[in-house]
Amino acid sequence: MDSPTAHAAFDIPAFLQTERRRVEAALGRALGALLPLAPVLTRDAIRQGVTTGGKRLRPILCMAAYEALGGSPRHGIEELAVSLELIHAYSLMHDDLPCMDDAPLRRGSPTPHMVYGEPAVVLGGAALISLAHLHLWRTSGAMGLSDPVRRELLRVLARAAGAEGMVGGQALDLWGEGRSLGRQELDELHRRKTGALLTASLELGAVAALPALDHPAREAMVAYGGAIGLAFQIADDVLDATADAEALGKAPSDAALDKSTYVALLGVEGARKAAGHQVAEARAALAGAGIEAPALEALADYVVTRDR
Repeated sequence: MDSPTAHAAFDIPAFLQTERRRVEAALGRALGALLPLAPVLTRDAIRQGVTTGGKRLRPILCMAAYEALGGSPRHGIEELAVSLELIHAYSLMHDDLPCMDDAPLRRGSPTPHMVYGEPAVVLGGAALISLAHLHLWRTSGAMGLSDPVRRELLRVLARAAGAEGMVGGQALDLWGEGRSLGRQELDELHRRKTGALLTASLELGAVAALPALDHPAREAMVAYGGAIGLAFQIADDVLDATADAEALGKAPSDAALDKSTYVALLGVEGARKAAGHQVAEARAALAGAGIEAPALEALADYVVTRDR
């Protein structure tokens, strides 16, 4: 989707390439430390779930928030940030199972349960939840963060990954199959299923960087994250409606699963406008707090202009 507000001065492709390299290196180190703790049955499924491509948007957002608020990149924020990618990987592994979305393909490859079987993926995804929290605790300690800050980081991640966030959102998603959801219901579903972890990405970066847990810049990052979370999902629905599975590297779409989508509710052009409105809300959250963050502004555009 084209955005008239795209930031021409900020080289988002180069930025994403550099940041993805940081994330991939940190993921490799994380898996090296964590895979030996996982049951042997689950290790290959976990490895595939974590390493088979992906935008790495959540850790990149965490790193960008941290650095925008004065955190030093030399302090190892990428090590902490990949905890988010471990949670994201678990959620995709479970979402693709036959009892959920029954998806045979993701990122252009067979989904983990198609290769390693459902038991390995169910257990591997469950293991990733605890391993992600263990990794967050270890890496926040290595950064020299105080115990109160480290506990708050764990609370933020647990809330986003659990019943109030992604799990609750997936339950609403299953409940909504075959129903025609209104805008308020659809927003609530995706604030949890998609938006919760994206919002937590910004909040973790803020908590790690700021001198106080109640700093107003933290709330600005939460507001930014909530807005781009909805923008991301609306853009996904537009892509599902306008691009083929080969281009997206995944199948099937929510519409094919008889789920409500923003495109079904608003039409393609209406959905694009709604996504643009959320991007404007994200920018306004930063501006209202006096946060100058070219990377975050460009990332807000990226979530609605990406092609997959």
